[in-house]
Amino acid sequence: MNRLTAVEFKLFLRDPAAYFWTLLFPVALVVIIGSIPSSREFKADLGQRVIDSYTPVTVVLAFAMTGLFITPTYLVGYREKGILRRLSTTPVGPARVLVAQLVVQITVAIATTVLVLATARLLWDVKLPDNPAGFVLTFLLSATAVLSIGLFVASVLKTTKAATGAGSMLFFPLMFFAGLYVPRDQMPAAVNRIGDFTPLGASVQAFGDVAKGHLPGATALLVLVGYTVVFGVAAARLFRWE
Repeated sequence: MNRLTAVEFKLFLRDPAAYFWTLLFPVALVVIIGSIPSSREFKADLGQRVIDSYTPVTVVLAFAMTGLFITPTYLVGYREKGILRRLSTTPVGPARVLVAQLVVQITVAIATTVLVLATARLLWDVKLPDNPAGFVLTFLLSATAVLSIGLFVASVLKTTKAATGAGSMLFFPLMFFAGLYVPRDQMPAAVNRIGDFTPLGASVQAFGDVAKGHLPGATALLVLVGYTVVFGVAAARLFRWE
């Protein structure tokens, strides 16, 4: 298990595209948004500045890029190249393959989150979470929920083209409900309510609660746990070696 995880880390470190989309792009997005003068002005309808509301959205976007694009592309690529077929003859098993990917991508998500929060804090004085324990809980549940969906996609699809298409079909609507295009506070109540039951919408809601010094809401936590369990179990049971 440790050797498999170490190999996955090495493969990730050799991929410049993975660096860009999982580490550099979210930080660049925060810098771009914060560079717009109006984003640093207090908005009465939001109850905060635009950069304050978009920082957690950017963190969630990094999860989505990793979970819905990077992870499925890696695993499905292994399937296309016959690597998984060779692994099927060893005692590794599907669970270990999936857990190794999960460990690598959560580690990447930790690095990205630290970079995004540090950049927002240093450049735009974005307030850090008042509830560290709640933040860690939200982070772990959010990351595992999105990554579990990505692992499920990777477990059942046969080609990287199909995996990329599925990732795109999931990414854009889920990021809408997360508030990437329109802040969630400005969405109609019905749309916002639907977003509360999506993995990324629940993540942003939970991060928002933590930023205000509260514990994440019960609904958001249950939604994230539900996605993690359902898609995590489905990924392990439906995993295809070839």
